[in-house]
Amino acid sequence: MLPIERKKLIVDWLTKEGSLKIAEISSRLDVSEMTVYRDLRPLLDSGEVVKTSGGIMLAPTAEGQLQHHSCSYCHKISLTKQSIQLFTCGHAVEHTCCAHCALLRYTDRPDMFVQIICKDFLRDTTLNAKSAFYVFNPELDLNCCQPAVLTFGMLRDAQRFVAGFGGEIYSFEDALEAIHQSMKSHSSCLSKKK
Repeated sequence: MLPIERKKLIVDWLTKEGSLKIAEISSRLDVSEMTVYRDLRPLLDSGEVVKTSGGIMLAPTAEGQLQHHSCSYCHKISLTKQSIQLFTCGHAVEHTCCAHCALLRYTDRPDMFVQIICKDFLRDTTLNAKSAFYVFNPELDLNCCQPAVLTFGMLRDAQRFVAGFGGEIYSFEDALEAIHQSMKSHSSCLSKKK
């Protein structure tokens, strides 16, 4: 199969499925992951597709993006180290200013999102938010939404952080429940700790 044919197949799959892992594309095409990356390079360079955690998806359309990258939950500017991207089934990207707002936005419509991408707080690496560990209420003022929530890619890092700065560690599913419970005692996500 020619590279142009593989690229067309990849775009067709992304149109139908939303996002794909590189390993899945490699398996379907019966080629190496390096070949997949070479095939994707022109699509990435042209902006037709974007990278996600371990995979790719079609680039969101301009009408699917929020103006000025404001948080889709609290409407603050979301281009910070703590910002999180939520990719919708319709190939749009929503931004939140922090993990706190991302968890709340996700609980609003979990069926709407196919991927959530966040940054490891210590390592500044990109990771799938569903596999992250969440530290709630650290003794660290980030000047963002309350209760503060930080994301970590490794449990060991989260545990070490909590040992120094306090807080509680949750998995993604437990964090969704914890943020829901926490918001019952806060009037808004902008409330300050008492």
